[in-house]
Amino acid sequence: MRDTRYENGFTLVELLIAMAVTGIVLTAAATLAYAVGTVNDATDDTAQKQAQLRCVTVRISELIRHSRLVCGTPGSDLALWLTDDNSDGQININELVYIDAGPGRDRIRLYECNNSSNPVIALSDIDSVGTSWWLGFYDSETYTALIPQCGNVQFHCDASPPDSEFVGISFELIENDTARQYQINAALRCRAGHLLNGSGDIAGDDDHI
Repeated sequence: MRDTRYENGFTLVELLIAMAVTGIVLTAAATLAYAVGTVNDATDDTAQKQAQLRCVTVRISELIRHSRLVCGTPGSDLALWLTDDNSDGQININELVYIDAGPGRDRIRLYECNNSSNPVIALSDIDSVGTSWWLGFYDSETYTALIPQCGNVQFHCDASPPDSEFVGISFELIENDTARQYQINAALRCRAGHLLNGSGDIAGDDDHI
């Protein structure tokens, strides 16, 4: 008489095959989930950097457009005469702003400082030294990290300061492990070129620090 006790069950070989197939399916599902998560993270990172870049582009462009003069590009900085606050037709130290690239040219940040005596400065003095030197004359300083991490920051002008009417700032950002080149361009709309004398300095600027 035939033994029928195991006719409705699985053999050991069938169980092993089923476990192997299940393992393959689960591994594939986990790999797909990881890949999707990685793509989402990369997309989020790129979207965040692009949003930051749009805000920085607007801020820097407006800053340059409303500046009175490009005073120089000393060291790794871009020095701008932002406004003539006291309407004296001269550059006072508190009227300067610096776009700083850092010694490694790996950041873009904005320096704004204050000096209680607020002396007049010659353009030639501004172009001869960078932000780190001027900081010694300020009572207080504030800076805004516009792009805290980037690379190869360069400043480009259509003519040597203070005759510049157009400024470009180029830099690199790492996106998805790839270096991408960007540039912010702006032209001065409020340039005070009429204040310059034949020597390229502010007319009547006899005061120095």
